[in-house]
Amino acid sequence: MIYLIRHASAGDRYRWDGDDVDRPLDDRGQQQAADLAEALGGQPITQVLSSRAVRCQETVGQLANQLGLTIGVEPDLFEGAHQSATALVKNLAVDQNHQVVLCSHGDVIPEVLRDLIMGGLKISGGRGCAKASLWALSPTKGQLIAGHYYATAAEFQV
Repeated sequence: MIYLIRHASAGDRYRWDGDDVDRPLDDRGQQQAADLAEALGGQPITQVLSSRAVRCQETVGQLANQLGLTIGVEPDLFEGAHQSATALVKNLAVDQNHQVVLCSHGDVIPEVLRDLIMGGLKISGGRGCAKASLWALSPTKGQLIAGHYYATAAEFQV
């Protein structure tokens, strides 16, 4: 299983004075991150990968800590890197026993999903790319053919 997560709420990039890569989660985003950790904490996740952006690392930080895993910073998940992010997801799909969380951005995830859908992926659960939303993508024989969209962590727990 591959869990693709959009980072949680991090306020407004135009109101942030520092480098955007350093923008942290806001209070709402901290709660969303806690909700994601609760929702996914019982899954047999073996790896957590994230964009280098602080907001992405904070989104999956509680989950990684809960699972006793270290977050791997993955350049292919940073803003503007959708082609390499698609390749990363496809490569991870080859190992069906590997359950991985990937945290990325609102410009990357829709493009990755578009590429995967063009390759045969079917997604249930509607469409969207809300902050802290997730897609559970199920590999079959090394191919991603089925997935489900969850707008919130609470939907995943149901």
